[in-house]
Amino acid sequence: MPDETSTLQREIQQRKPFRSRGQELVVGLLRTADLVRRAVDRTLAPYDITPQQYNVLRILRGAGEEGLPTLEIGGRMLEQAPGITRLLDRLEAKGLVRRERCPQDRRQVLCWLTPAGLSIVERLDDPIDTADREAVAMLGEEDQERLLRLLEAIRAGHR
Repeated sequence: MPDETSTLQREIQQRKPFRSRGQELVVGLLRTADLVRRAVDRTLAPYDITPQQYNVLRILRGAGEEGLPTLEIGGRMLEQAPGITRLLDRLEAKGLVRRERCPQDRRQVLCWLTPAGLSIVERLDDPIDTADREAVAMLGEEDQERLLRLLEAIRAGHR
């Protein structure tokens, strides 16, 4: 790695150079993801919803009347959450989701949005859309497309 200090090094006040370009890229990706996540946190905070809870609500809205099994919700999460049951417990306590044992397979628990859950997701549509746009507003359309392709390549390499 060159001896010159990178923007990321200055941003995180790191005095020593990164050990490799890969390390710098991963740290940069994690730092960027954290900044975007915190902006989403600020958007969700007035609704007393965490990003993980919002993700579950969004997933269940997409499932519609059919609902989804708990394990499928866990598999669709943007961030893998080991405590999906606890996450659902909290949402159920808030009256935003309901759960029932599947009559065909008692080992499976099905989940649905309640009317209150649907209402909160719908109220969050515009604020989340605004937060998403603002998170990448500094990039032009071409750069956004290129970033999407690069992120997909990274994810594909980890599948």
